[in-house]
Amino acid sequence: MYRIPKELDLSKIVGQFTTQIRVGQFDLQFSFGEVHFAIQSCINLVRNGEIIGKWQEGKWPPPQFFEIMNVDVTRYEIPNDRTIVVHLENGMEIQLSDDSDQFECMQISIKGEPNEWII
Repeated sequence: MYRIPKELDLSKIVGQFTTQIRVGQFDLQFSFGEVHFAIQSCINLVRNGEIIGKWQEGKWPPPQFFEIMNVDVTRYEIPNDRTIVVHLENGMEIQLSDDSDQFECMQISIKGEPNEWII
């Protein structure tokens, strides 16, 4: 809805890993160190350019989501104002997207910052 701002700095996730994925009725939540994500839009897990897992609102995540736990983030990229890609040490990518022009798609909070990012 609001697009991903150019000034969003997710560098604190590099070298971090998540130990939990929390499933809500309308969102999926996880943290990498001091950065917490609450996602309401589709999440794709990609390996070698192929989607191997997908989460959508109202559904339980497939088993491939276990593969993102306890795996270090090697880097991230924001290729455009609608996509965040988190690269993991095991070769997987977590693709987050702002896919709605009407509703918020994600909230990102970073410890030590006074406000969360609403996208």
